[in-house]
Amino acid sequence: MMKNHVNIALQVLPKSKTKETYDLVDDAIKVIQESGLKYQVCPFETAIEGPYNEVMQLVEKVQEKCFNSGADELLVYVKIQNRKQGDVTIEEKMKKYR
Repeated sequence: MMKNHVNIALQVLPKSKTKETYDLVDDAIKVIQESGLKYQVCPFETAIEGPYNEVMQLVEKVQEKCFNSGADELLVYVKIQNRKQGDVTIEEKMKKYR
């Protein structure tokens, strides 16, 4: 079991015949906000930081929320940065730009 903190980029592209895409994306972001994990919303994806298992559980919850909110299909892209030793943080990647 991986216990170190990872950094992922999550992009969810929902398709629905009845709901607007941005409304479904907003629902997905709300699940991320309520997770308690550190995150940063960006124009094309959301960066999330936390213990590997919690982050991957969140990826599943986001998909469930989109389907429950009216999505018929999802394209889900996940990029993971992981280290053999130590944590990966959003801050270490972004500090020189702040």
